[in-house]
Parts: sequence; structure tokens; C-alpha cells
Amino acid sequence: MFSYLMVWWAHQVGETIGISEEIMGLTILAAGTSIPDLITSVIVARKGLGDMAVSSSVGSNIFDITVGLPLPWMLFSLINGLQPVAVSSNGLFCAIVLLFLMLLFVISSIALCKWRMNKILGFTMFLLYFVFLIISVMLEDRIISCPVSV
Repeated sequence: MFSYLMVWWAHQVGETIGISEEIMGLTILAAGTSIPDLITSVIVARKGLGDMAVSSSVGSNIFDITVGLPLPWMLFSLINGLQPVAVSSNGLFCAIVLLFLMLLFVISSIALCKWRMNKILGFTMFLLYFVFLIISVMLEDRIISCPVSV
């Protein structure tokens, strides 16, 4: 129920100030739903359990993608006579490729920091996130176009 309200409020705010649903999802909703993960990771990392913090972040995102997305779509499809859910996103293929590249950059960054969390790694992660965010927003707003359409 609260998730529905959060999405609805974000939609209303975005509509009021002229920001698209996709951009609100990439920024406000993504940050809002990640705050509990952030708090958990900070607590665990401060206790010296960096592996657990990284594993929690990766695991929660994999859970979101493999359960959090398909379950509501499956329920929608079952309720609506097995009709598929239309997913409309500009540059969806490029966004998926971008996510994979970001994963490679994250792993490479961690390896370059000798598998230790430090300020350089933190700065690198923020930089990678902002690069991802800028490119994703540009794809959604059609400032740059994805050469592959699905």
C-alpha cells in the first residue's frame, strides 16, 4: 500500500512540475527505495563487514529485478486474461547494456582499490552513478538516441 502511494505521489509531483515518469523513477523513486539499503550498508560496513554490505546491495538489486518486477507483472497478466504488460521506455536496450557496463566498472573499481572500501572507491561509485544517471536521462528524454530499438 505504501509503495503504491509513494509511486502515485512521485507521479503527481512529477506531473505538477513537468518531469516525466521515467525521470522520476530513475531519480526520486530510485533514491527513495534505496535509503534502507544505504542505512543497512553503512551500519554493516562500520562494523567491518564490508563484504556483507556489498553482497546486500548486489543481492537486493538482483531480488528487485528477478522478483520485484515479474511478480506484479504476472499478477496483472493473470487478472487481465493473460494479457502482456507493455513496457515503454526510450532506449531500453541501451539502458540494459549501460547497466551491464556499470556493473563491470563497479567490479573493476573495487578490484583496482585492492578489494578495500576507501574514499577513492566511494568517490568512484558516486561518479559512476552520476554518469549512469546522466546517460539514462538523456536516453529517456531522447537527447541521445539508442541505435537499437526493441
